[in-house]
Amino acid sequence: MKKIILNILPIVALLLMFSSCEDVLDKKAVDRFNDDLVFSDINVVNAYLGKTYDRMGGNTDAGILGGREDLLASGTDQTLCIHRPANYVNIKGTMSPDQLGIFVNNGLGGYLRWNNLYANIQDVNRILEKIDGVPVTTTTQEALKKRMKGEAYFIRAYDYATLLMLYGGAVLQEKPFKLGEDFLTINRSTYKQTLDFILKDIQSALDNLPTTVEQGRANRGACAALKSRILLFSASKLTNGGWTEQASNQLINMPAGSQAALWVQARDAAKDVMDGKYGPYALVGTTNDPPSPLTEADIKTYADTYFGIFNQKAAWNSETIWAIQFPASGGNVNNANLWYGPNGYNNWGNNNPTEPMVRAWEMADGTKFQWDKYDPGNMEVRKATAAQKAADPLRNPYNGREPRFYASVLYDGAPWQARPANSAALEPTNRIETSYFFRNEGDANPYKSGVDTRQSLIEAWNGTKTGYYIRKLLDPATVGQHFRNTNHWVEFRYAEILLNYAEACIEIGGAELQKGIDALNMVRNRAGLPDRVTTDQAKAREFLRHERHIELFAEGHRFYDIRRWMIAEQVIEDVYGMRIEHYDNGTTIWKYNKADRADARVFSDKKFYWIPFPRDEMNKAPQLQQNPGY
Repeated sequence: MKKIILNILPIVALLLMFSSCEDVLDKKAVDRFNDDLVFSDINVVNAYLGKTYDRMGGNTDAGILGGREDLLASGTDQTLCIHRPANYVNIKGTMSPDQLGIFVNNGLGGYLRWNNLYANIQDVNRILEKIDGVPVTTTTQEALKKRMKGEAYFIRAYDYATLLMLYGGAVLQEKPFKLGEDFLTINRSTYKQTLDFILKDIQSALDNLPTTVEQGRANRGACAALKSRILLFSASKLTNGGWTEQASNQLINMPAGSQAALWVQARDAAKDVMDGKYGPYALVGTTNDPPSPLTEADIKTYADTYFGIFNQKAAWNSETIWAIQFPASGGNVNNANLWYGPNGYNNWGNNNPTEPMVRAWEMADGTKFQWDKYDPGNMEVRKATAAQKAADPLRNPYNGREPRFYASVLYDGAPWQARPANSAALEPTNRIETSYFFRNEGDANPYKSGVDTRQSLIEAWNGTKTGYYIRKLLDPATVGQHFRNTNHWVEFRYAEILLNYAEACIEIGGAELQKGIDALNMVRNRAGLPDRVTTDQAKAREFLRHERHIELFAEGHRFYDIRRWMIAEQVIEDVYGMRIEHYDNGTTIWKYNKADRADARVFSDKKFYWIPFPRDEMNKAPQLQQNPGY
């Protein structure tokens, strides 16, 4: 008989904190501290609940939700983790119950870890089981207790939603496991049963949460946004028979014939948020038709507005539904500038945007960027003389792009912070330098390697492997080498809701399609881009998927999108570096260098759309049915 061992360390820490002033001889028996101590004081329970926020999404105290050193985006076609690329087993063809990479490792890039998810659910279940019996003496405490119950339901719903989107049907548990309980008696629920459980928890959270709460705590808008997100995932191809050989497998599929109704539910869940049912949310910036053409000043204004969503440090703006906050010291840690910033600033340069990602951003007028515009058919090399660049600045592939590009990517020549003392003389203009400098064309070796390259004199091992760095999540006012970031991680925002609504409407089709296009265009107009116009469902779907790719870049959504749309095998490809060469005569050559493979990637089997249960969990409970293909 396999026995369940409970995780009690968080409780022990709380007890030490709240009992330090007691008489040293006045101690409770250790086998009774759960009930007698933790749940005898509403403030202790509130602190205990606070710790469950830290483990949301399967993370540890090393980072919260998406704000990690190794971004979830590096498990997609968006970015490359330069330090631990092999950890992204889902795009390496190496994922198995014994090899789970980022899905099992703690710290650094550890994400979505099964053990942590269930440990957190165990803690939340303990709170929900005991909270009604916690004594209170004032109406304020009574209101707090009700709110805390709502928060607990939200956290459990979030963790089960994470499990559902990774593994499919989960082991559902409403009560905490007890010491000595038999692990061999539990089984997986179906996908639908798990979804229904999550939706019930979300409703319970909504029923208990007040209209307004302290910023950072679960709110009604976060509950509604989670409902929108999980319904969108559940309405998609992956969970509705897209894997045709496994279409009847109820652990990873909704029942046959469910999809049409799910798209309607997904639409309505997003519409509730748009209608202000859970708060007055709105996009930051204007959604009026943008000027045409955009001036450089216009582009900067739109770029700054978009960038500001991710650089918030105090009160949330109208677009933020729910975010994680980071203090300058103590508490949860955000070192985004250190983790992702350029090596020439003594940072670690992780999670580099890929070249296909960079090419995905449009031109400022909303037209598609065309790499081979000046040399049709040549998708690898661009070359421009000084005279050609002067006559047509768009020969530089980084000129004339849409505003979100400038908010999201640090490219060669992009303005950034003042250089630190050890690199100021090497690059005195405070611009990103991921290029190489030559006297003459044909020279074998550069006379100068850019300070932000892997041949830099400054921390070369942290230099970009693709030619780019992330800008979107950084803070221009933070010197990452010495200080932590205090800008928030935005987990739910209104733009996601609009895009969720747009996708559901487009998939429903008919008269709903135009409503979806209208919502899509709100997001585009805020970014300074013109409207999309189509009545064709396939074209509208293409527009929607492109917009999510750009608007939600590096926020983690792409990991779920390419799985639920089942397009991973189409977009996952080897990563190569962009090599930029400047010559003293003013000529520049941009080379997408296929001889410089930065990362070998493959998505070779449909089984990789689902994460397998870890081997040690299957050993504990061999009656659990493993996901197909493993």
